[in-house]
Amino acid sequence: MRAFLLFLSRREGLKNFVLRFGIFRRASRRFVAGETLDDAVAAVRDCNRQGMRASLDLLGENTRSQEDAERATGEVITMLDRIGQEKIDCNVSVKLTQLGLDLGKDYCYGNLMRIVRHAHGLGNFVRVDMEDSRYTQATLDLVVQALKECDNVGTVIQAYLYRSENDVRMLLEHGCRIRLCKGAYLEPESVAFKRKRDTDANYVKLMKILLDSGIYHAIATHDEALVSATREYARTKKIAHDRFEFQMLYGIRRDLQQRLAADGARVRIYIPYGTHWYPYFMRRLAERPANVLFILRNIFKG
Repeated sequence: MRAFLLFLSRREGLKNFVLRFGIFRRASRRFVAGETLDDAVAAVRDCNRQGMRASLDLLGENTRSQEDAERATGEVITMLDRIGQEKIDCNVSVKLTQLGLDLGKDYCYGNLMRIVRHAHGLGNFVRVDMEDSRYTQATLDLVVQALKECDNVGTVIQAYLYRSENDVRMLLEHGCRIRLCKGAYLEPESVAFKRKRDTDANYVKLMKILLDSGIYHAIATHDEALVSATREYARTKKIAHDRFEFQMLYGIRRDLQQRLAADGARVRIYIPYGTHWYPYFMRRLAERPANVLFILRNIFKG
């Protein structure tokens, strides 16, 4: 089921079909704040009221034209301006394929640095999301290059990739802030762990390296066992709760998000928005097949 849903996530053309069923659009609002920046800002304000920070993500990836890449770049800059004007506690996340990575690394880097420099002037931070393994090296190359110009940029490491420990150690040499996650793409066994227990073990190993580094990192997980392992390690090593943060996805494990925030942990919610919600939505369904059953029951009720 997971492999099939991840396959469907790469078929944007199916979006028009699924929109024939209103339940899909309604269900997507569980994971996506909405289609407009106003929707996203409202979701950030709600998080802030609950004592949590946010990271905004304009949905979209694999841009095929410079016009679309520059439009996305401009929208992220507008997003940063709006964050400053609204005085909300929020940074931004970007995908390099949305900024034109498939059109050339140098071209993409120019768009990335427009965003990073603008964020720097506003005192904000840019997280470069990690995409599937075809883009891992190019993403790391551009982030390291950006760090030589500005220190307000970081990236993501996926624990299910075999290469991730080496990548973490390399990034730490450059003082890079890292978001550690498990990984949400369908990867071949030649590059990624297939068993959950192996991914989890690598996640814990990488988490310890990050917390020991003294750099402010993000531990991104909804897995209570991994949350507990992180908090216990921090306690054992006397690492203060304000030296790292937990990150979670909008709409997933709200109970855990609120419990951690109430307990004094730093929590940031990743809030996606925009019209290109279909691939992101399908990846979220792939992570929890029970969501598919909920949608199917509602379709057949209709």
